[in-house]
Amino acid sequence: MLRSEGDRGHVSAAAPIVVSRYGDLALDDLIRAGKIRYTGTSCFAAWQIVESLAVSRALRLNRFVCEQAPLNLLDRSIERDLLPMAQTFGTAVMAFGPLAGGLLTGKYTRGQPAPEGTRYAQQNHPNANFNQRLNPDQPWWDAVGKLLPFAAARGVPLGQFALAWVLERPGVTCAIVGPRTLAQFEENLRARDVKLAVEELAAIDALVPPGQLVVPYYEVASPLADMEGKNFGPHLHRV
Repeated sequence: MLRSEGDRGHVSAAAPIVVSRYGDLALDDLIRAGKIRYTGTSCFAAWQIVESLAVSRALRLNRFVCEQAPLNLLDRSIERDLLPMAQTFGTAVMAFGPLAGGLLTGKYTRGQPAPEGTRYAQQNHPNANFNQRLNPDQPWWDAVGKLLPFAAARGVPLGQFALAWVLERPGVTCAIVGPRTLAQFEENLRARDVKLAVEELAAIDALVPPGQLVVPYYEVASPLADMEGKNFGPHLHRV
């Protein structure tokens, strides 16, 4: 699926036709026609982006310039290969879900119903994982409980601390936030003023090691995902 975001066209869901010369040619045509200025990807695996970059170079096409991928203190999966790839090939990374869908805001209490008006207050969500997210036995509760003192020591909300951490990750160009209110937006902006100390970063690494996760927020869709229900797999046109 191709969606327009300002002057960029972002390809998401990693359809089989996209990671091929035909997909790259079509996107290049859109740029040359002045429909968009740049192209990017969303939730692509590192190998899919590298293949597209190789095709663009061989055919002298406009290349993907950025990737949207989730990154937060509960899921650091993209640090394994996506971020190193982006740094190697000069691809910008726009991190979405920096607050893990609200889990890192500190607004939820273990064993208590979600506050009225919050994301998890809604019932019977079509996503089963969503409905189970606030169960007291979920492992993220322990991680958040250990992260709260870091924010408290600085006198800032946990969400602000978590967002500041994302912004400081090597290879991350920017963070995508989704505030519902002006107050939330202003709080997010203040994360720019929070600079984490080396000791804090080391303590966070001990709690959630680089490249690891507590909540499986990062789920890369493979070309086989929609047809066979698999999250990962080879490209249909390469086997």
